Amino acid sequence: MPRRLLLAALLGLAGLMGCNDRALEVAARSDGGKSSISLPPEQAARVLARVGEHTITLGDYVAALEHMDQFDRMRYQSPERRKELLNEMIDLELLANEARQKGYDQDPLAQQEIRGILRDSMLQQARKGAATPADLPDAEVHAYYDTHRDEFRDPERRRISAVVLRDPATANQVLDAAKKAADASKFGELVRAKSTDPQAKANVPVDLAGDLGMVSPPGDARGENSRVPEAVRTAAFQIPNAGDVAPQAVAADGKFYVVRLTQKLAGHDRTYAEAERSIRVKLVQDKLAARDLEILTTLRAEYPVTINEAALSTVHVDTGDAGAAGGGADLPAAMLDAGVPDAHHGRAPNRRR
Repeated sequence: MPRRLLLAALLGLAGLMGCNDRALEVAARSDGGKSSISLPPEQAARVLARVGEHTITLGDYVAALEHMDQFDRMRYQSPERRKELLNEMIDLELLANEARQKGYDQDPLAQQEIRGILRDSMLQQARKGAATPADLPDAEVHAYYDTHRDEFRDPERRRISAVVLRDPATANQVLDAAKKAADASKFGELVRAKSTDPQAKANVPVDLAGDLGMVSPPGDARGENSRVPEAVRTAAFQIPNAGDVAPQAVAADGKFYVVRLTQKLAGHDRTYAEAERSIRVKLVQDKLAARDLEILTTLRAEYPVTINEAALSTVHVDTGDAGAAGGGADLPAAMLDAGVPDAHHGRAPNRRR
C-alpha cells in the first residue's frame, strides 16, 4: 500500500465517507475558489459514508477538497466526479484500516513521516497571521536596503571557454592555434579536437564547445564555479576583450587550460525598485524562521533534550560504491531498529516480518 495513503488516513487528513449526493453537492460549491469553506458544526458532522466502525463526514470531505489547489478542485464539479473522490476516500480508509491491523503504522519510517506531518501542521498553525511581503512597512524595507547595499551590487561577470590538456608542451601548441582562431566556432573545433575534458564532447553547438560558464572576480564567493579552478578564474579577469585568449596556458589541479573570454557582463548596482521584492520576501522568511526558532527554544526548555554521543558515533553511512553494488550502510542493528534508514533501500527494515 502506498505509504502516503496510510499516513494521510492515520492523521485523519482525508477522513472516512459514504453516499449522500446532496451533501456532496454542498461540499463541491467551492470548485475553483480560493477562500476556505466554513461549515456550521452540525453540517460538518453530517455523515456521508460509513466504513466499518468509522464514518466520513461532510467536514472530512470539504477538508479533502480544501487540501487541493483550485485547479484540482475544478475536476470535481460533476456529481460523478464528486462520488469518485468519495470512493477514493473510502478506499483510503479501507486500506488504512487493514494496514493498522497488520501493524504497518508502527513501522519506524511510517512513524517518522507521521511526526514530519505533525511538525508541518504545528509550524503552519504557528505561522497563521504572519505578515506577507506586501504587509511590511516601506520604512523597514528601505532600512534593509540602505544597510545592506553590498548585497545589491552585482560585480562584473565573465563567461569563459577552455581547452583542457594534460601536459604543458601540448598546451603551448594548442595555445598558438587558439590565438589564431578567428571566432568561437573555430575555437570550439579546437576544443573538440584536443580537449581532455569529457564535457568537451557534449552535444552542443560547436561555438559552445568548451564553455565553462560564468565567473565573477576572484574573492567574490557569489561567483564561484565548480568547473573553474581559482587560477583559471584569475586569468579570465586579466583578458582584456571578449574573443581574446589568455596569453599563457594556465596550470591548475594538474591540468593546463587554454582560456578564451567569450562574454563580459558589466557590474550593476540594483536600485531600490529592482531589489524591493526580493528584500520583502527575505524579511518575511527571516521573521518566520525567528518564530520557528522561538517555538523550538520554548519546547527545548519544556522538554529537555539529551543526546547519546557515544551511540551516535557508532553510525557509519557508506556513501561509496558499496551501496550501488548492493551493500548497505554499516549500521548497528540497534540503530536500524530505531528507524535509521537503510542506505541502499532508503527505508528502515521492518523487524516484525
